[in-house]
Amino acid sequence: MQVLVVGSGAREHAIVRALANDPDVEGLFCAPGNAGMGQQATVYPIDVSDPAAIVELATGVRADLVVIGPEVPLVNGAVDALSTQGIAAFGPTKAAAELEGSKAFAKEVMEAAGVPTARAAVCSDLASVNAAFDEFGAPHVVKDDGLAAGKGVVVTDDRAAALEHALACLAKAGARVVIEEFLDGPEVSLFCVTDGTTVVPLQPAQDFKRVGDGDSGPNTGGMGAYTPLDWAPSNLVQTVVATVAQPTINEMQRRGTPFAGLLYIGLALTSRGIRVVEFNARFGDPETQVVLAQLESPLSALLHASATGTLAALPALQWRAGAAVTVVLAANGYPTKPVTGDPIEGIPEAELVPDVHVLHAGTASDEEGQLISAGGRVLSVVAQADDLAGAAGRAYEAIGKIDLVGSHYRSDIAETAIRGMIQVPTESTDTANTAEVTT
Repeated sequence: MQVLVVGSGAREHAIVRALANDPDVEGLFCAPGNAGMGQQATVYPIDVSDPAAIVELATGVRADLVVIGPEVPLVNGAVDALSTQGIAAFGPTKAAAELEGSKAFAKEVMEAAGVPTARAAVCSDLASVNAAFDEFGAPHVVKDDGLAAGKGVVVTDDRAAALEHALACLAKAGARVVIEEFLDGPEVSLFCVTDGTTVVPLQPAQDFKRVGDGDSGPNTGGMGAYTPLDWAPSNLVQTVVATVAQPTINEMQRRGTPFAGLLYIGLALTSRGIRVVEFNARFGDPETQVVLAQLESPLSALLHASATGTLAALPALQWRAGAAVTVVLAANGYPTKPVTGDPIEGIPEAELVPDVHVLHAGTASDEEGQLISAGGRVLSVVAQADDLAGAAGRAYEAIGKIDLVGSHYRSDIAETAIRGMIQVPTESTDTANTAEVTT
């Protein structure tokens, strides 16, 4: 199989790495890629926001499968363009990708499908924003309706700060902002691969969105993740598929816009039961880095079955024992004003730590061939071990060997889980599934 992976982050590097280790993959290409992906695949620096450019490249390399990593090509219709040319593509169509492209649309679908989620108000002016703040109270949850690269959400007790973010979201022409009630309880990420009918769940993970230890500071694209979740209910995955994933896929099919690809379900395990925090239409970063590290089944067969409508015939997925942890190394100044162009040293030394691999995100090579920083989140250090504590220990041992001036990382990834400090709230008698969405 000839496979083209679209994207340039650590998520795509994790996909490339899994495919490079897949015996069914004979040719591997990526666009635009990064310095690390270029070691395992042939890199083509095209504009991946342009569906026509993706089709031209896929045709040129005779790709049997195109895997779309980031959200922008999906929302721009890359899968539609590839399908028109008869090229199998992993990911939803432009219409189906609205599940991520518009949080208001996602809420509408959830309501129609009977999916449990937070109460929400879709606002287009200051008066409706303030009314929603009054109704839901603090902490205030404010979400940009459109794509925001993981940074469009503010959760704060400070009403002035919440209002400031809401007004920034509404500053764009025709924009809307979603105000939600705050959900208590730990959060979980569950990836579900689907072909529009069948749903195949992957192993759940937990990520860390805020930049600083103890969940302090602003939201980022994600500073680390781990899997599995030994503290989660044993029937969690089965319950989420039955009450969230399958009803959503059925509703999208009923609307005439079937969703195939990866449905990312962000969940909160609350005192009122499972509640959906958000949907994304692609693999999440950095959870992909740990989930794919633990996946034993060939990745190409799973993604190709999704793209060709044959998931029901796929054998059950196999998973490695033990745990995986990833810690993100971020550039100086991230997430506000990341500094780029600084040399990176120590990756070979980091990968000498047993069962550690380093995935590239914001990296490039300068004219002399020196590896340099080229983005906010620069590297993901992934470690595996027999248990979570062992994996975290290896990840931190390895990341300590990498030198990038001014860089920073969280020192508490998976710490609360290792210490057994995560508590799932006892479910109350209020178990109403859906919540009204006002506009």
